[in-house]
Amino acid sequence: MIHMSETVELDRASDPQAVRGYALFDWGKSAFETSVTVAILPAWFAYLFLKANGLTTTIGSIEMTGDAIWSFSVTAAALLVAIVSPSLGVIADRRRIKMWWLRNLTYLGAGATVMLALAPMFENSEWIWLMVFFVLANIGLNGAGVFYNALLPHMGTDDEMDRISNLAFAYGYLGGGLLLVVHLAMVMLLEGDWIIPFCMASSGVWWFCFALFTFKWVPEPPIENEMESLGIKDSATLAISEIKKTLGEVDKFRTLFIYMLAYFFFIDGINTVTALGGVFGSTVLGITTVDLIITIVAIQFVAWPSAIGFTRLAKKWGTKNALTASLVGWVVLCFAALSFAPLEYSEHSDFQVQIEEIEGEWHYTPHDNLEGTPIAVVEGGEEQIWAAEYLLGVGIVQEDEDYSSSEAIYKWAGFDDDGLSLTLNLGAVDQNAMEALISSFEDTRFSISILEVGESVGVDHPTNLGDGVLDAIPEAVRSNVWEPLGLSVGMQFLLLGCAMGTLLGGSQGLARSMFGQMVPETRSAEFFGFFGFFGKVAALLGPLIYGIMTVAFDSRVGIFSISIIIFIGTVLMRYVDVDAGRADAAAEDARNRGLA
Repeated sequence: MIHMSETVELDRASDPQAVRGYALFDWGKSAFETSVTVAILPAWFAYLFLKANGLTTTIGSIEMTGDAIWSFSVTAAALLVAIVSPSLGVIADRRRIKMWWLRNLTYLGAGATVMLALAPMFENSEWIWLMVFFVLANIGLNGAGVFYNALLPHMGTDDEMDRISNLAFAYGYLGGGLLLVVHLAMVMLLEGDWIIPFCMASSGVWWFCFALFTFKWVPEPPIENEMESLGIKDSATLAISEIKKTLGEVDKFRTLFIYMLAYFFFIDGINTVTALGGVFGSTVLGITTVDLIITIVAIQFVAWPSAIGFTRLAKKWGTKNALTASLVGWVVLCFAALSFAPLEYSEHSDFQVQIEEIEGEWHYTPHDNLEGTPIAVVEGGEEQIWAAEYLLGVGIVQEDEDYSSSEAIYKWAGFDDDGLSLTLNLGAVDQNAMEALISSFEDTRFSISILEVGESVGVDHPTNLGDGVLDAIPEAVRSNVWEPLGLSVGMQFLLLGCAMGTLLGGSQGLARSMFGQMVPETRSAEFFGFFGFFGKVAALLGPLIYGIMTVAFDSRVGIFSISIIIFIGTVLMRYVDVDAGRADAAAEDARNRGLA
């Protein structure tokens, strides 16, 4: 048998330019993961979904909310990649095609991201267009990730894995964060329907352009005794036979398989939180688009130095202990997320729809916090006009129309610094009608206040707690913490987001590097195919569980279920022996290279 000291020499020291090229792929693709998946697209999708369907739509015989449909779409994309990634990995270990697959799947993902910008062309079907191309973009992203991760063991020695993996994640956090700052500035400072589609398209272009450096600087890993090209049938037969063989090698790679099981659970929870956090904030908490983007920007810039910091922590504590510490933090933060709750409205000016009688006329003033609901991602009066028509069920006289001859009860009053001002026709409504209007809000997710008449907060409004299984938690925390401190739900979300950013830098980078240390270089794509399989099935399971629990109970129960999944993975980490896993990988490389 070859000695351990000899097998270590099989590793090659890293090439600085190749490492930069490897990290720049993370820099580019993170634009999709931040601006698209988390920050902007969830709110845009929620707006278009509500505009087309209202609060829910029926698919088959099941009535579903927008966030449930979103989670099931993420599941569909993960399922396809999970099925094919192990087979592709087997072939990629025997032919020099890792970079070929990485390029083509990147073209699919980046191209589909650009296509998201065309959604406004399909009136009333925009949300369907978004779902289709979001699924395709995720297939490109997740599929490319299998081959991108499989390159890691070839980028340097085992002792360099933590540094290279965390450096790539640090690049990703910084690159995605910088573009998101630009998108935030555009959303806040510019006006026009083109802004959000532009953000979608620019994210796809950003991903593609920086991936070009990866394609140029990262070499295809060498393969000894490369296999000749096979047809589809022969490739499938080989892949299936090798997968069966690998599954029969549990005893040979016992530590690695235990780690993959632990990884299955904890990455499931982490990826579910990052994938669905934006739509949870928009739909359940009523976070504004701007607040959501600010939080995501903060996460990126906190996670960037955190990734580097966890590299140093891993050197001091060991990779396994540093990773376990981050997982414990994730469990704590998931429980903290249950306590999020908007402060209850106390002033007339807080309500989304404000009406008062002034000199014989009823004045309707939509407040800025109407833009805090998922429907409000468009600046200006167009959004307010639609909200008035949808919520109040009445027509609006457009500019330059004859107010006196119209049956509509609103007349156009133009725009000012406070937004749109609409005046109600006193002849069309009276106080009884106003009381009926208040009652009509009870079954919605909106709030209304009519001075000297009354007010109402809908049963599905984010501030309305009490009917959920776990609502006692946010009610108690709101009364004892958020309200005394005067912390708005946007600030709550920002504080927790910064804490999440701190953990992201450690959990994602160290999880990948720990796997890379225990994977034989000669079978990297195969094992990273299984790594991808476990990760993608986990990505399937998490959103699926969240969607099921949300439909059966509510979204807070969905978040609670995710915390349990992370906890299971954390417990399983106790049984992972990293040194034994590295020794198994070195011995396998020696056998495959004829050195044993």
